Amino acid sequence: MPLIPLRPILEATQGNPCYAQGAFNVNAVCQAKAVIEVHEQFRSPAILQGADLANAFMGGRTDFANGTTEDKIAGARNIGDAVKKYGADSPIPIALHLDHGRNFESVRAAVDGGYTSVMIDGSSLPFEQNVELTREVVKYAHPLGVSVEGELGVLAGVEDHVHAASSTYTNPLDAVEFIRRTKVDALAISYGTMHGASKGKDVKLRKEIAVAIRECLLHEGLTAYLVSHGSSTVPQYIVEEINALGGRIQNAYGIALSELKAAIPCGISKINVDTDIRLAVTRNLKELFANLPALRQSASIGGVYELLESKPEQFDPRAFLPPLMRTVMYGEVPDNDVAQVCSCIERGVKEVVGTLIVEFGSVGKAPRVEMKTLEQMADFYRREGI
Repeated sequence: MPLIPLRPILEATQGNPCYAQGAFNVNAVCQAKAVIEVHEQFRSPAILQGADLANAFMGGRTDFANGTTEDKIAGARNIGDAVKKYGADSPIPIALHLDHGRNFESVRAAVDGGYTSVMIDGSSLPFEQNVELTREVVKYAHPLGVSVEGELGVLAGVEDHVHAASSTYTNPLDAVEFIRRTKVDALAISYGTMHGASKGKDVKLRKEIAVAIRECLLHEGLTAYLVSHGSSTVPQYIVEEINALGGRIQNAYGIALSELKAAIPCGISKINVDTDIRLAVTRNLKELFANLPALRQSASIGGVYELLESKPEQFDPRAFLPPLMRTVMYGEVPDNDVAQVCSCIERGVKEVVGTLIVEFGSVGKAPRVEMKTLEQMADFYRREGI
């Protein structure tokens, strides 16, 4: 089955009972493979996400923060090819979504690479400019059948190029106006979550914000699905295991699963997760070299070990994987040592993603999703005037 747009997957979450769809960021071909496989095991729909800078990394830029539009086009195509390869014959619905598109050029690069859904993040802009940018993206994407997610409100924390010192909660009335004018399919809101691994202890989500937006949309006869960014749970057992293996990760706390699960019946349909995957992969790589010290001298993966050792405070695998860029970008596995690294990455992804599929409630929900092609979605948008 071809990849499908985001909107049908989110529509299905509103059935009885409701559930949330996890959306998981990938930065390497083997990560995409693992995300698809674990969703298939649980008969769950799947949303794979490539962030703007992930596209630059997958395009070969190890200094991905400085990636060009050309790098992002190449990287988006590599991610798109990987998801299509492992999802082509999949029995589950799969969407490929751009996370935190920075500008119109980033969106176009993702769509050209095969993404079926995009996010444009204008949350740092004044309201009117955010509306203008987001509406421009919708006018480009919807005729192609591509779904669009916007963002209103600011999340504190740091993730790739997205950073803010403090949060600005989403105003429900502004959210309704934003959705009415932009015609987005989904809206990321600020209600207490934070980007990165340092969210603070015992974070309480402002779930009443989601409820208010949902009820106002119902009153106005508008449809859009609410998204929870910055929602990694930062499992403490993984942080402790990394530090026991020589890591130096401090003040790392996530959003409690109980808080996220309580937000689902309040209107949250999509929950983004990135940091948890980074942590699990980093832990597994450290374990590999601890358990098999001979691999530290490997001609093919010894450089990965050196980077792990030189950056004990780091837990983003993109900091350790530059020696294996052809594996990252194209899935090439030239020898058994590289195969062991890929296995570590895949097991880490499946550990985290499998847990959250169960917790968010999407197990067995694949049959709920109406399998719409991009062409069928484009027809829907034309008929609805959006």
